[in-house]
Amino acid sequence: VQLQASGGGLVQAGGSLRLSCAASGRPSGTYYMGWFRQSPGNEREFVAGINWSGSSIYYVDSVKGRFTISSDNVKKTVYLQMNSLKPEDTAVYYCAANARGLLAQAALYDYWGQGTQVTVSS
Repeated sequence: VQLQASGGGLVQAGGSLRLSCAASGRPSGTYYMGWFRQSPGNEREFVAGINWSGSSIYYVDSVKGRFTISSDNVKKTVYLQMNSLKPEDTAVYYCAANARGLLAQAALYDYWGQGTQVTVSS
């Protein structure tokens, strides 16, 4: 599976961004997708995960009600709509894929995109 993340940028607190992750390679129904983020000095943190049908979704508590993950099985693209952004959301955001399930542990993901920087100014 090859993953290409895009959509990061600089935004003021309270603003919005939408990240995209385009997948290619294995059939989409055979793996699960996740978004992670990593800020300097911190471990890579799970943000949200989804299966390709969109029937299973999982968020970390800190983004619930602000972020929305979605999938387009035709375009083989997963999105992360981020609203009400806070300075603490500043990080490099990565999309990832694994064949096991909706998992929060980065070590269990087999495929990673290149990361896209999100910077939220106060």
